[in-house]
Amino acid sequence: MNKMKRRGVLALSFAGLLGLGFYAWSANRSEAPAPAPGQKAAASAAQAAPARPVAVEVATVLAVDFADDTTAVGTLKAAESVVLRPEVSGRITRIGFRDGALVNKGDLLIAFDATIPDAELAQARANRDLALASFKRNQELLEKKFISPQALDASAATLKVQEAAVQLAAAKAAKMRIQAPFRGIVGLRDVSVGSYIKEGEVLVNIEDVSSLRVDFRLAETWLERVKVGQSLELGSDALPGQRFVAKVEAIDPQIDPNGRSIAVRARLDNAAGQLRPGMFVRLRLAFGERKGVLMVPEEAIMPGAKPAVFKVVDGKAERVVVHTGIRRDAQVEIVDGLAAGDVVVSAGQLKLRPGAPVTVPGAKPADGAQGKP
Repeated sequence: MNKMKRRGVLALSFAGLLGLGFYAWSANRSEAPAPAPGQKAAASAAQAAPARPVAVEVATVLAVDFADDTTAVGTLKAAESVVLRPEVSGRITRIGFRDGALVNKGDLLIAFDATIPDAELAQARANRDLALASFKRNQELLEKKFISPQALDASAATLKVQEAAVQLAAAKAAKMRIQAPFRGIVGLRDVSVGSYIKEGEVLVNIEDVSSLRVDFRLAETWLERVKVGQSLELGSDALPGQRFVAKVEAIDPQIDPNGRSIAVRARLDNAAGQLRPGMFVRLRLAFGERKGVLMVPEEAIMPGAKPAVFKVVDGKAERVVVHTGIRRDAQVEIVDGLAAGDVVVSAGQLKLRPGAPVTVPGAKPADGAQGKP
């Protein structure tokens, strides 16, 4: 009896498990409830909605007229400059100038003790006079047949030797006197009368500042445009507001292989003495005037293998490859790719892609078009 009850309980349990399994399978097979009509409309509207406009800053391509020029920096140098040094050692006996004074060419600046060189010169002159007298006497004796021609030749050779000795003594004596090699202004001396100076020691410098020269460098792209004789303008921070005119004097024929630049030398008149050697100057070379040059802000240019900008057309960003020219005052010349009046993005390019709608903060949309500046 107990066995029959146990079998009945097992059969009922097994039937219950089968019922639960069938219910679970039926629930998984059932279809999901269909969305309400309002939910379908909202999903369709979300997919059809346009992309969100990107806030950017824009600038207009302007056609301007400006002087086609370039700038450079340089340092003024004297037209003639030299540091005087003695070729021989000696003691200073005379100083013939005042510090910072103007001296003329040939003026005696410094004299050394020349007692010995002067004595040697006097001795050489006496020997030369004696040799000259002997040569003239031998000429008379030869005419009277009292001496041979060989004796006259010997006296002539002796005379030449003594004349050379005079020249040598005179050259040594001249080296004891330092003269101004050109008209100019002497510097500040550090020597005094009585000082013993060794050969090669610095005495004083002399500068010709009546005209000055300035050396500067230009990029090799200006090689065909800069010419000898061309005028340029320069100014110095030491003389604010003043402008001076110089002319190109020479152009180095070799281009610097390191910086790809050319060395140029210009000269300017300084008769008024306002400028001094060593002053730092800024130069400007003008090559004429250009009209209708298209300019955009530097920040509008996106760097890369080919420079490009985002142009705004009907409220959307359009990527345009451009060809750039010179840069000046945070502006870049556009040689090709844009036209005057075009609107370009000057800030916010990193958030853009071609065709993306844009909006300008603070600008009112025109003709109902969102984001059209």
